[in-house]
Amino acid sequence: MTAAVDDDLWSAVGDPTRRRMLDLLLADGSGTATSLSERLPVTRQAVAKHLGVLDRVGLVHASPAGRERRYRVDEAQLARAVAQLSSVGAAWDARLQRIKRIAEAIRQGEGPRGESPPGAQR
Repeated sequence: MTAAVDDDLWSAVGDPTRRRMLDLLLADGSGTATSLSERLPVTRQAVAKHLGVLDRVGLVHASPAGRERRYRVDEAQLARAVAQLSSVGAAWDARLQRIKRIAEAIRQGEGPRGESPPGAQR
């Protein structure tokens, strides 16, 4: 893989509520825990906790906005997450291609390296 995998980053984007929050923040440019909770099926307190997770991994950054904090997506960190996803996807594509070639060789009566399977006659 070309990009090192950041487990905390993946864990943060692994949650569907946090992904939806990122979508909303990207669409709107920014948002507060209150504005996000009005559009999600979770409480404001739950949104605040999710935003804390996203903030810890650097996917969002907060700035004071009156009595609340306004969150914006860090596009550089989001691009890093996308690069990791692409890298992992490419690695799995290569693995699946190797498995497919082995399965096809076995189906055609050969072992994975062109040998006959044990007990097969040629």
